[in-house]
Amino acid sequence: MTELQEGTSSRIKETVTSKVVDQKFSVNVTFSKMKRNTHALSKNYDIKKYLDPTKFTFSPEISELIPKDTPPYLDNGEKYVERIGRALSFFRQCALIGPSGTGKTHIVYLVAELAGLPLWEINCGLQTSVFDLFGRYVGLGKENWIDGLIVSWCRHGGILYLDEANMMKQDIATRLNPILDQRGHMVLTEKDNEIIQRHPNAFLIISMNPVSSEFAGTKPINAAMRRRMSVWLNFDYMSVGTKIDEKEVDLVTMKTGISQSDAEKIIKVGAELRKQYKSGELPYGPSVGDLINWAKIVADGGTILSAAEETIIALTSDDIEVQGMVRKIIKKIAEV
Repeated sequence: MTELQEGTSSRIKETVTSKVVDQKFSVNVTFSKMKRNTHALSKNYDIKKYLDPTKFTFSPEISELIPKDTPPYLDNGEKYVERIGRALSFFRQCALIGPSGTGKTHIVYLVAELAGLPLWEINCGLQTSVFDLFGRYVGLGKENWIDGLIVSWCRHGGILYLDEANMMKQDIATRLNPILDQRGHMVLTEKDNEIIQRHPNAFLIISMNPVSSEFAGTKPINAAMRRRMSVWLNFDYMSVGTKIDEKEVDLVTMKTGISQSDAEKIIKVGAELRKQYKSGELPYGPSVGDLINWAKIVADGGTILSAAEETIIALTSDDIEVQGMVRKIIKKIAEV
C-alpha cells in the first residue's frame, strides 16, 4: 500500500522525454519523476543490505533514468521495499500481483530510487510494437540501428519494469525467456542474430492485476515465464470491507485537513467499494489517492455526497446503473 496508492491514470507525475545517446545506443525514453523529496526518508528502508547504490555505476545519460523524489510508501509492516530488494539481489527478478491502486508501480519507483538504478518502464497493455521494444534499422538506406527499450536495458542495466505483464504479447514473453534463465542473453534476430549478454546489474520486475473478467485482455502468465519468477509478492488495499486501517484514515485527514469523522466515512465507503470491486460487482476499486481527491473537494466546502458526484461516483463507471449503486453505498455508509 502506497502513500498515494495511485494507478497509472491518477499518478501525479512530470513526464520527461530524454534522448540517451552513446556510440551504440540512441533512443528516446519517457519516464516520470514523482513530486516529493524523500532522500531524508531513505533511512526508513533497509534496502542497502541487498542493493547497495554505491556499488552501481552508470553513464550520466543512463543515470537520468533513476527516479527522483518518490513519495514514501505506507504499509502494515510487510516491508515490501526490502523484500523486493532481496528478490532482485538473490534472483534478479520478481513479480508483484494485486488489484489496481495498491501501489505496485509506486513501490517499483521507490526501490529504483533507493537502489540508484535506472528504471525502464513498459506498459504491456499498450500496443507497443516489437520495434519499440527490441529495435530497428532507420535511415534512408536502413543503415543505422536503434536499440529498443528491452535491448537497451539488457545492454546497460537497471530495472526493467513490465507493468500489466499478463497482457503481454506471447511473442515478446517468449523472447524474454533466455534472458531470464541460466543462459542470460538474448538473440537479436532483427540485427543479424546478434547475441546480447544480460548486464550484471540488469534486474526485472513484472506486475499484474489478478486474472479476471474485469481486466479485459488479461491472461495467466505462461508457464515458462512463471518458472523464472522466483519471488511473488501479493499486494492488497489497506482497508477492505469491514477492515478499516486507521493509518489510511489518518493519511486522508493529514492530506486534506477534513475532520476525522468525515475521513472515516470516506475510508469506509472506499473499503466497501474495494470489496465489491474484488468480488466483481463493481468495475473499479478506489486507491487512497482517489479517496484523497474526494476528500479535497469536501475540504473545499462540498458535502460528502456532492463531492462524491464529482469524483468517486463518476470515476467508478460511466454506466448510470453502476453509478446508482455507488451512490446508494455512499448514502448508506456515510449516512447522507
